[in-house]
Amino acid sequence: MRLGGRTAVVTGAAGGIGRAVAVSLARRRCHLALADIDEAGMEGTAELVRDYGVRVSRHRLDVADRASVADFPERVAKEHAGVDVLVNNAGVAVGGTFEQVSEEDFEWLFEINFWGVVRMTRAFLPALRASGDARVVNLSSVYGLAAPPGQAAYAASKFAVRGFSEALRHELEGSGVGVTVVHPGGVATSIAERARVPAGVSPEEVARRREQFRKLLRLPPEVAGEIIVRGVERRKARVLVGADAKVLSLIVRALPASYWKVLALRAGK
Repeated sequence: MRLGGRTAVVTGAAGGIGRAVAVSLARRRCHLALADIDEAGMEGTAELVRDYGVRVSRHRLDVADRASVADFPERVAKEHAGVDVLVNNAGVAVGGTFEQVSEEDFEWLFEINFWGVVRMTRAFLPALRASGDARVVNLSSVYGLAAPPGQAAYAASKFAVRGFSEALRHELEGSGVGVTVVHPGGVATSIAERARVPAGVSPEEVARRREQFRKLLRLPPEVAGEIIVRGVERRKARVLVGADAKVLSLIVRALPASYWKVLALRAGK
């Protein structure tokens, strides 16, 4: 897929993987409609792509806001002639076991991680169909391949993104709109630092959990962004980001019911 001269909408574009994807797209001369609730962060992303000579629009958007998402294509249409790529990257995390995470926090996470993806896809699908050669890119996670303890809410949302993406790909076959689902491994973003913490979890426990996650988040976002955009160019149905994601995928495929025992043993060693 040739990205030069095309237009991509990228959510969660203020930092992390979203920013990295935006920079990789701009490097290929792809115009950008950046979306995030962090306006200062979006300005930073726009500054990074300034020298690539692409059109960049910035839009404050909460993907959990149904009305704002429904109106968003009209806002983008005022700045860009069309949309060829939709990158549903915006996401949040909640730490804690199922019993620790409140229903309110569980629903808050799903509104962003899953319903944000569904609503953005529904909103932009007419524009993508009009493109004739377009792609929906949905960010799942390694936790959309395997579900570790302490990640019931996050894993449930990322498995949901994976299932939605695969069904949508089959439904859109032959339409000119392809679907890529992305499973990043340990990418060095701030998602763990920004994760909501359930009430009743001690500060010491929070610090311990975050330190555990920091050790796993090693891949630079810039590398992840390039891997994802190369996957889009190659029209890949699934993109595994990082060696850890590739290894985990193999383990889960080989041991679908008992993979966690193997992973727990590896972690213990």
